[in-house]
Amino acid sequence: MVGLAEFFERKPDVEVVVFAGKGGLGKTTSSAALSYYKAVNEGKKVLCFSTDPQASLSDIFERDLFGKGIIEVAPNLHVVEIDADKNIASYQQEIKQKILDMYELDELPKEIEEYIDSTSAEPAMYESATYDAMADLVSSKEYDLYVFDMPPFGHGVRMVAMAEILSAWVDKITEARKEAAEYEAVASTLRGGVETEDMILKELGEIRRKMDTFTGLMTNSEKTAFFMVMVPEKMAILDTERALAMFKELNIGMSGVVVNQTYPRDLLNKPDLPDFLKKKIEGQEDHLIEIREKFGDLVSALIPMYDREPKGLDMISHVAEDLMHSRRDLLWW
Repeated sequence: MVGLAEFFERKPDVEVVVFAGKGGLGKTTSSAALSYYKAVNEGKKVLCFSTDPQASLSDIFERDLFGKGIIEVAPNLHVVEIDADKNIASYQQEIKQKILDMYELDELPKEIEEYIDSTSAEPAMYESATYDAMADLVSSKEYDLYVFDMPPFGHGVRMVAMAEILSAWVDKITEARKEAAEYEAVASTLRGGVETEDMILKELGEIRRKMDTFTGLMTNSEKTAFFMVMVPEKMAILDTERALAMFKELNIGMSGVVVNQTYPRDLLNKPDLPDFLKKKIEGQEDHLIEIREKFGDLVSALIPMYDREPKGLDMISHVAEDLMHSRRDLLWW
């Protein structure tokens, strides 16, 4: 097993860490713990970013963070929890204003305004708005490390693929706009007018450059690390197998697997151990052995079960130590 501490020793240039997986398995806990360790223990300036609309980071840090912008919750540790609906509304208003400015209109035609408003219901709009927010944050280069808590698994994979989808969309729009610009230039010349800079093409070019930069970073294994979070249960093992296959199709290598909610093996040596807990621990054994056989050296950390919920900075600091330096008594191999 290559632990997380050793992973970062071997990959000192990592700038982005993404935790993905199904909901409720510990992505937010892992994101908060890694962010805490890197910020407080190592003194790095860290931004922990949530793309989950359930305001999970607010719950973990026990602070009202949702939609409040970037907040420093501990020395060097900054957290932002995006209000996606607000972002989408702002994004739509920005598009409307650009159309008004580009075409010198006093008001938008009704059908265009209705079309823009209707896009908020599109399934990909949330991912697009969030991807755009992620790209903006990383392109600012204000932080040493960006830690992203992905939304539940399916959305996480779609967001990784969104870069290629958006890039293809921008390319098609740019091509159509260039053709239109050629006709406009000819018409302007015939009218004796002066050709002006195409602001639409300029805007599309800026979007494309930003996406190219961010996509290049996300697919650079020296700069970006992806970790799947799972628990020692059959369905979680199957989900993780599927996730690894899907990320492989996107040409993105998985950096490691974090196994959460693991009972320490040495508990079985306690004579007064309750029978139900003994059966629970023994039930995990087969799953942990299967995890070892299927994921091998990808297993980077084993986080134990705690006697209380991992919330608040004190508990997060404990999780951070277990995440970075997994206890040997948790290992079943």
